Amino acid sequence: MISSLHVLEGGSSAVNGNWTQFGGNLSFVCLAISLWALFSIQFQRRSFRQEKIAFGIIAGGASIGSILLAVEFHPGIYIDLRFSPLALAGMFGGPIAAAFAAVLAMAFRFAVGGTAMVDGIITMALATGIGLAGHAWTRNRSPGFIDVALLSLALGVALALSMAALPTLVNAHVLAGVGFPLIALNCLATVLGGCVLLKTQQWELERSILVTAFSQSPDYLYVKDRNSRFITVNENMTRLFRFRTTAEMTGLSDFNLMSRPLAEKLYYLEQQVIDTGVPLIDSTEYIEGRFLLASKVPLRDKQGRVIGLAGVTRDVTERTTLERELRESKNLLSHAMAGMSDGIAMYDSNGFILFCNEQYRDAFPLSGHVRVVGAHISDILRRVVETGERPGIPDDVEGWIKAATASLHRNKDEEVQLHNGDWRSIRTRLAEDGTAMAVVSDITATKQAEIALRLSAEQLKSLAETDGLTGMVNRRAFDEAFARETAGSARKNTPFSLLMVDIDRFKAYNDTYGHPAGDQCLRVVSKCLRQSVSRPADIVARYGGEEFVVFLPDTSAKGAMIVAEQFARRLAKENIAHSGSEFARVTASIGISCATGAVLRTNPNRLLTEADAALYDAKTQGRNRILAHSPNGERHPIKEAG
Repeated sequence: MISSLHVLEGGSSAVNGNWTQFGGNLSFVCLAISLWALFSIQFQRRSFRQEKIAFGIIAGGASIGSILLAVEFHPGIYIDLRFSPLALAGMFGGPIAAAFAAVLAMAFRFAVGGTAMVDGIITMALATGIGLAGHAWTRNRSPGFIDVALLSLALGVALALSMAALPTLVNAHVLAGVGFPLIALNCLATVLGGCVLLKTQQWELERSILVTAFSQSPDYLYVKDRNSRFITVNENMTRLFRFRTTAEMTGLSDFNLMSRPLAEKLYYLEQQVIDTGVPLIDSTEYIEGRFLLASKVPLRDKQGRVIGLAGVTRDVTERTTLERELRESKNLLSHAMAGMSDGIAMYDSNGFILFCNEQYRDAFPLSGHVRVVGAHISDILRRVVETGERPGIPDDVEGWIKAATASLHRNKDEEVQLHNGDWRSIRTRLAEDGTAMAVVSDITATKQAEIALRLSAEQLKSLAETDGLTGMVNRRAFDEAFARETAGSARKNTPFSLLMVDIDRFKAYNDTYGHPAGDQCLRVVSKCLRQSVSRPADIVARYGGEEFVVFLPDTSAKGAMIVAEQFARRLAKENIAHSGSEFARVTASIGISCATGAVLRTNPNRLLTEADAALYDAKTQGRNRILAHSPNGERHPIKEAG
C-alpha cells in the first residue's frame, strides 16, 4: 500500500497531490513554532545559553518532523519544509540555536539516507547560514517584519539555486517538478513562523518591563500564599530585612523575620484578608525601627477563590520622602498607562468616564470619539448602535442599552467582535467605592490562531483518513466505518453486503509498464468503483496495494452482484492494455459476502472472511470472475467479470 505521505513522480496530478501534503507539512512547522511561543516564557528564568539551546532543539525538532512528513518526489529524494525552521533558528536564536537545530536536523537526514542525502544536507547548511546572516544583519536591533520578509526571499532564492545546481536534484528534475510549491511553502512557513516569533518577542519585552517595574519599585512589594509565606518580593523588601537576594526570602514568613508578638499580629490581619476577601488598606506597621503604611489585597483565581494576597508597603517615616515617592509613583503610572498596549477606562458609580487612555479610544474605531472623560456609558452604547460597530445587537435597542449599562458595575469578562471582524476582550472589575475599571485588549490574533489551529486539525484528520493516491477512504477509516455500519444494520436487522476486489496480475502490470502506470491504473479502478455505487451510505475503500473493498448497507446479495457487474463493465470499457494478462487487458476478480441479523451482531468480521474466501476462489478458478459466499456456507455460481 502506498502511504498517503508519499507521492511518486507522475506529472501535474502528482504536483497537485503534493500541494495537499505540503499543507499538512506547513501546518506542522507552524504548530511547532507556535508551541515554542507558548512555552518560551518558561525559559526566561534560565540562562541566555539555556534559552537559545532550547529554541535550537525545538527548531531542529520542527525540521525533523517536517522530514518525517516529507513527500518522496524521487527514490531517495524527499521534499519538505525542513529549511524554514533552520533559517528562523539562525535569525532569531543566533549561533547557539542555529548550531543545535542544524546538527539535529542534519544528523537525522544523514540517518535517513537516500540518493539526495548530501544535497539535502548542503541545502540545510545553506538555510542555516542565511538565518545567521539575518541574525548578523539585525544584531544591533530587534528584527521586524521586513527582516522576516527578506529572510523568506533569501531562503527562496537559495532553494531555487540548490535545485538548479546540485547534481542529484538536477538529475531528478526537482525544480521543474515541485520547485514552485517547495519554494512557496518554505517561504510562507518562514513568514508565518517569523510573525509568531516577532509577536513572542513583543510579549517577552512587555513581561520584562512589568517584572522590572515590580522589582525596582520604590515601595516594598510582595506576594504571599494562603499561609502567609512569601512567594515573591521586590528588591526593597530584601534590603529592609537585610537579605542579599529575593530568592532567600521565598518560603519565609513574618515569624522568620521579626518578633513573635508582631508576627502573630500581622499573621492574624493577613488571614482575615484571606478568609473574608476584604482588602486591608493603609494599616500601620512598625518594623526594623521604621513606620510603614501597608495595604494588602486578596488574590483570586478564575473561579473567584482566594489563593493568596498581594501587599504594598510604604515607608512613612519621613513625610517629605513619602510625598516625593507618591509623585514619582503617580508619574510612573501615567507613563505606564500611556505606553501599555491595553486600553483602560474608569467609570464612576453613575456610569460616567473618570479616566481613559488613548488605547481605549483606539480600540473602538467607530465610537472612540465619544469615549472621553465625562461621557456616560449609555451615550457611548447608543453611538455603537448607530454606527453598527458591534454586529448582532437585538432589535430592542433601548432594552439592550439599559441592560448593558446596568451590567457595567459588575465583575465580568467578555469577548466582543467588531464590525470589521476584529475581536476585543473586555475585563471589568468593580472597586469598593463603586467605580468600575474596564481593561480592553485586542485578541484578534488569538482568535485567528484558534481558527487556524482548528482548520489545521480538520485538515490533519482528513489526511489521516484518506488514501493519498486514489483519494478513497483508507484502511483505518474503513475499519471504523465497517464497525459502525455493521452495528447499525444489526440493530435494524437489514442485509449488509461487502465486495472485495483485487486487480488481476497487477504485479506483472507494474513490472511491465512501471510504477507510474500502475498508480494510474489504481486511480482508474478506484474511479470505476466509485461510479458503480450511488448511495451516500455506500463506501469504497482502498484495502491494500491493489485490493479494494466496497460495503453496501441495506443491500442484498443480489444487489451486491449488480454493483459488482456494473463495476466489471465499466472496467472493461476502460480497456486498459495488459500484455501480462491472459485477457490482454486489466481485469479484476471480485468476492461477495452478505449477512443479516445474528451474524452481524455476533461476528461481523465473518463478512470480511467470506468475501476474502470468495475472492480467493474467483482468482484460483480463472480470475476475471465474480463469486459470492455467505457466512452460512452457501456458494453462488461464478460469473465472468467482464
